[in-house]
Amino acid sequence: MATARSAVKAMRRTAALLAGLVVGLLVLPVAAIAAPAGPTQLGAADMALLSGVRLAGLWEMPAGQMAAEKGASQRVREIGAEIAKQHVELDQLTVEAANKLGVQLPAEATAQQKGWVTEMTNASGARFDRIFVDRLRAAHGAIFPVIGAVRAGTRNETVRTLAEQANGFVQTHMTLLESTGLVRYAELPPVVVPAPQDQSLAANAKANAEFGTGLNTTIIWAVLLGALALGGIATVRVFRGK
Repeated sequence: MATARSAVKAMRRTAALLAGLVVGLLVLPVAAIAAPAGPTQLGAADMALLSGVRLAGLWEMPAGQMAAEKGASQRVREIGAEIAKQHVELDQLTVEAANKLGVQLPAEATAQQKGWVTEMTNASGARFDRIFVDRLRAAHGAIFPVIGAVRAGTRNETVRTLAEQANGFVQTHMTLLESTGLVRYAELPPVVVPAPQDQSLAANAKANAEFGTGLNTTIIWAVLLGALALGGIATVRVFRGK
């Protein structure tokens, strides 16, 4: 009878130990995910924000300067000058953030953005005003949700600060452009909302690996094998006691 009670107690202790080790295996990756990433560890969204804000400045600065000089309406000329001025400031903030993070930024606008500038160069009068407002308002609307998503999910403090700064500039620019009364809202491109983040353990493990903070698989296997060995030893002792 005493032997049976001892066997039961031994099995319970073994079960508790194994449960603790299993819980530890599940908790360790979460702890690693919760640890703050280093200052130079950037995700794809972080890089997209840095490049996107830089590219915006590379074509919107000359577009704003052009509007300040050849806009048909006084309001468009004023807005063009203000947007160009603010993009100089935002571009400087972006360059400073990139230098701090060791990131290389684009040196020139994309072919599509250059095409928009050429389109404005070849336009005049009321047509120029319409193209200027249409192109810039659509571009700001496209990057706006990206900024919000990066601000909400980035692990990097420098990127988070830049996202906050860019959000203020972009919202101001959209308001300025809309104040012309020329925005054709029905013709704006549909908003692309970032997909909600997957909070599953598999997704967390994948994100963890992306930032280089994943657990060494050797450690995981060592803990698992240790748990199995302890369980085997305890089982043998129980049966020997019988």
